[in-house]
Amino acid sequence: QVQLVESGGGLVQAGGSLRLSCVASGSIFSIRTMGWYRQAPGKQRELVAVKANSGGTNYADSVKDRFTISRDNAKNTVYLQMNSLKPEDTAVYYCAARLFTTLGGMTDYWGQGTQVTVSS
Repeated sequence: QVQLVESGGGLVQAGGSLRLSCVASGSIFSIRTMGWYRQAPGKQRELVAVKANSGGTNYADSVKDRFTISRDNAKNTVYLQMNSLKPEDTAVYYCAARLFTTLGGMTDYWGQGTQVTVSS
């Protein structure tokens, strides 16, 4: 079993900042990628940012230059620093990890989500 637990969401005014954290635990052999997705009401879940074990990153165009993803591989943790937040960033943010478990095989896992609300 693998669990992803997010923290750090909340309510912030436009222009403000938040930092999300996600810790992966359980039967983990190695993590290939960790990242963040978000889903706003009535919209599909979309990629926000992802960071590979190699260090490569990928950001949604809408968050480039405002959000920064980082990882602490020793702690199986991924962070998302969100600056200059806009009301359109309001969504449930989900942590995701693509990893190998101790039982073998590569699988995608998701956290339960954390709400981010940006007021205008």
